[in-house]
Amino acid sequence: MIGAEPPTALLESDLSSRDAGAFVHVGSARVPAIRYCLTESDSESRPRGLDAVETIHAIGFDGSSWHHSQGRKIGNGQSGTHPADDLATRLADEGVSGTVLTPATIPHDAALFLEQAGFELASSDVLSRARRSKSNDERVRIERAQKAGADGTRRAATVLAETDVDDEALVFDGKPLTNDRLRTAVDGAIVAAGALSDGLTRITSTTDGAALRAGEPIVIELSPRGLEGYHGGLTRTFVVESDGGGHRRAHVALTRAFRSVRSKLTDATHSVTAVEADLEAEIRAFGFGDADDIETRVTGVGLEPREAPTAADADVGPETVVRIEAAVRVDDERSVRLADLLVPGEPARWLESPSRSLDPAAYDRFSVA
Repeated sequence: MIGAEPPTALLESDLSSRDAGAFVHVGSARVPAIRYCLTESDSESRPRGLDAVETIHAIGFDGSSWHHSQGRKIGNGQSGTHPADDLATRLADEGVSGTVLTPATIPHDAALFLEQAGFELASSDVLSRARRSKSNDERVRIERAQKAGADGTRRAATVLAETDVDDEALVFDGKPLTNDRLRTAVDGAIVAAGALSDGLTRITSTTDGAALRAGEPIVIELSPRGLEGYHGGLTRTFVVESDGGGHRRAHVALTRAFRSVRSKLTDATHSVTAVEADLEAEIRAFGFGDADDIETRVTGVGLEPREAPTAADADVGPETVVRIEAAVRVDDERSVRLADLLVPGEPARWLESPSRSLDPAAYDRFSVA
């Protein structure tokens, strides 16, 4: 991928510039940064789920090779060797000495084991910088998750397109269609596509436990996680039997804003703030004033649903994969929302983006270019 520097190259550079002997991180596979290190150290043995028993991983990079020790956390009267203690011994045996770089979030007990082995610890954000850029392999994993999200979105569209309307209430398969029933259908499609919903599927409407209603926006928000740990991100708004009105104007404004952002990030790098500002400016160009509630958000995506780049001044460039989100409030209770994943570049492209139409029946006809 253009502009993406290999994580090992960033680590090597940081070690060299700070005259450090190694980089070390310690924690469970529940920590995204640990999963990232495990994948980089051995792509064939990356964890495919969370450990049933808490396993602690101690991972080190000495400038040329990765080192990995794992085991259960030792404490409260238990005997054995802590993985950080074992890793420290291995590094010392390999001739590593002096300063060891670690994230600021390394557990206190792990830091003590490293210090007891004679290492001096220094904080480094190199892992955060490495995760901000996405390699080609990472982009493929994100796209797999996004495809599962697209399947979930299409399932929602199919269910909504096949509903009957009974006094404005939506009925599917002879029963009222509620948020929970629609969410279950969406999550089932995500699982069938080889990913997990991770409990992050949200269905938002004006109803609360009652049947969804015709003529009102129904927002589907997804952040599916593939078996390799990487997330996708999709949001769509549907209206069954739409009569136009405010939600139609809001939807047109959002779709035009997304096209503008794709053009802006084609062969160009901009800050998160600049991209969010462009989204809002395009939406307001459709007659929405300062008093109208408009939300825009641009973040990275990867081992977390939202991750770097997130800072206002962070760059959004061809080495990143970003989640573009925007919403316009139509009235006190209703909003129209969209979200997609974009890979900036020449040209910028959307990852597996199904139709953005408000009409659920349109989803069999086309996808976003």
